[in-house]
Amino acid sequence: MGDTQPPMPSETSIQQGRESHSPLEVLLVFLRLGCSSFGGPVAHLGYFQKEIVERRRWVSESVYAELIAIAHSLPGPASSQVGFALGLLRAGWMGGLAAWVGFTLPSALLMLAFAFGHSLFDSATGVHVLHGLQLVAVAVVAQAVLTMQRSLAPDRIRTAIAVVATAMVLFAPAGIATLAAIAMGAAAGLWLCKSAGPATASATTLSTHRAAGASCAALYLLLLLAPTILPRLAAAPALAVFAAFYRSGALVFGGGHVVLPMLESAVVARGWVAQPVFLSGYGAAQAMPGPLFSFAAFLGAMVHPSLHPALYGMMALCALFLPGLLIMAAVLPFWNMLRANAPVQAALRGVNAAVVGILIAALFRPLWTSTVQSAADFCITLAAFALLARWKVQPWIIVAGVAALSLLPMWR
Repeated sequence: MGDTQPPMPSETSIQQGRESHSPLEVLLVFLRLGCSSFGGPVAHLGYFQKEIVERRRWVSESVYAELIAIAHSLPGPASSQVGFALGLLRAGWMGGLAAWVGFTLPSALLMLAFAFGHSLFDSATGVHVLHGLQLVAVAVVAQAVLTMQRSLAPDRIRTAIAVVATAMVLFAPAGIATLAAIAMGAAAGLWLCKSAGPATASATTLSTHRAAGASCAALYLLLLLAPTILPRLAAAPALAVFAAFYRSGALVFGGGHVVLPMLESAVVARGWVAQPVFLSGYGAAQAMPGPLFSFAAFLGAMVHPSLHPALYGMMALCALFLPGLLIMAAVLPFWNMLRANAPVQAALRGVNAAVVGILIAALFRPLWTSTVQSAADFCITLAAFALLARWKVQPWIIVAGVAALSLLPMWR
């Protein structure tokens, strides 16, 4: 049958076949996602769910939800951390690196091109295309929420947890809302989900040792504290830029737009980048697929004075992403040990339900409230959702179709 999908592989088969999973496979999958994943971090998670979980079956729904919960509990860009973890679980350390490179490279190159004077998505046509892509992102997230709700919040108790988490994210202060919702889900799971049945069997046990996780944690702290410990070393221009971007990535929770004030303080306040230039780069970043953190490539290239703008751009990009990837790699080996504990399994049931609520809240705000603004917008979003959920059309096909549709005069 056309809709028949391969069964979820067992933990044993994944462990035995891990070495046969090529980093090149991971690179190509995430490169396509990096070229087509518009709409911000929440939309990215929807694209990952559709491509990695539902279509390719690399991990189960429950493991995917755990990765989302971990990423939202750590500093750094959540969607990129989830992508890195998916690559790591699929093909080891090189797979994790391949996932990050594939997902980040398209937007990073576009931001570097913008830095060198090629203004993208700055015309009226570009604005319409961008809006159409944002409508697809709404449909992708809605389909991901529906799929995850069926497996992660299938009963009344977990549905209630998801509803409470949605309300918490929408009404609590933005800085603590997501963490508070996850903590609520864990507490509710411990209390209410002990008899919810056995936890879904994990199909993803990391091949890395705890020593590797501890080393990543030590490196994370060392790079964060190095400018304070060795101020003369940090005074070198290139190292100062690296330290400023690394600190911004290491101390921000929520990723995406949340890091922008820290970046502004890091580059504008120091006189490295002018305020109008910063704002124009931020506007261009909204038009790009992939992670918003790729804005760092533009800022690094625009640092003044600099004799090597492309080199500074790539250095700033790596520095901003590095802490989030390090802390994710540090946590995952220990997470596999914790998840085998019965109380932790109960808590995870609640956390997984809370993740559904977090995604529902993000579907409403900012995606729906900032994107669906007319009856035509609603119809396009509904059609895209039906194609995804009912006819199982691949997201990139819908992205291309809506982008073309956005160019027609009747939709302007």
